[in-house]
Amino acid sequence: MKREAIQNIDFSHVRIVGAGLIGTSIALGLAQRGVTVEIHDDNQESLNLAKDLLEPHIGNRIPEIVVIAVPPERTLEVLKLEYERNHQATFIDVASVKNKLVRNVDTLSGLADRFVGSHPMAGREVSGPSSAQADLFAGRAWILTPTSRSSQESIELAQQLVALLGATSYIMEADHHDELLAKISHLPQLLSTSLASSLVGLDDELALAGQGLRDMTRIANSDADLWSQIIMDNKDAVLRALRSFEEKFKSLTDAIATGDEVTLQRIFREGNVGRSKVSGKHGSQPRNYAYLLVVIQDEPGALSRLFLECAEISANIEDLSIEHSPGQLTGLITLAFSPEDAQRVQTHLAKKDWKVHLR
Repeated sequence: MKREAIQNIDFSHVRIVGAGLIGTSIALGLAQRGVTVEIHDDNQESLNLAKDLLEPHIGNRIPEIVVIAVPPERTLEVLKLEYERNHQATFIDVASVKNKLVRNVDTLSGLADRFVGSHPMAGREVSGPSSAQADLFAGRAWILTPTSRSSQESIELAQQLVALLGATSYIMEADHHDELLAKISHLPQLLSTSLASSLVGLDDELALAGQGLRDMTRIANSDADLWSQIIMDNKDAVLRALRSFEEKFKSLTDAIATGDEVTLQRIFREGNVGRSKVSGKHGSQPRNYAYLLVVIQDEPGALSRLFLECAEISANIEDLSIEHSPGQLTGLITLAFSPEDAQRVQTHLAKKDWKVHLR
């Protein structure tokens, strides 16, 4: 594991309570960047695996930051216990619902000054330390929800930790966080889960399903116990999001039932607009990408030569996908660029006799 030097941070040792996916990923990411960590979990099997993954970056010193990465119903309890043993540390949590927790901490003298609520907008459908990744947070958004008394020092330490892990921090009020997450995270989870549950009666027929169904049900494999806690902790905001969606879905149902093709097309166009707003890289502003379709030979080094051509004119590839069938002599690679870069790359590749098309 590559060890990177610490630069421009005011901490060197972090204690993490919770050796699940998020806690272990935070530990791995910090260790990779030269920060010593200590990790604790009541589940000895998870703890042993996390420690094995983290060797030799485990330390045992007074931490400047304590990360609480336990199930939501235990966060406040563990937070109080950790504050008793490390009064001078800054404390952050990673729970998906913030308002109730932040309000409770705000009543606790001392701890309220040292605590910054947080929610990394990253995860996987599979849980536990075996699924942890050091780069899980790279390029992602990470929301911070300070208490009304959080010190500037603690807020800055939280921001430094987020930046060190490659994420971008956003500060907002806890109640706004919960309303927002109900719409952009909790509602999608419920829709994916509901759709997947409607497939239970199908068996062999599901072999005919296309990529659309796979895309829409990907997150339906999420942990049932964890997500039921998240939904119930944020139930008021989730119910508002569900009722708003019900109105939209009823308009869709009525349009189909009455043959109202104008309304149906309008909803589809609204969907196009909504989708375009979330098409940027996670945690950044959406961008209007242009796409180049490049025919590439099925031979060693062809892909690297294409990338070198883009690098030669300092064009940044924002995203890519490859279509290729076994035995086919050529493949098709789709490269996403800014509109300006796309024009330059198209001209450059055409001069080098690449077969390139602008989509």
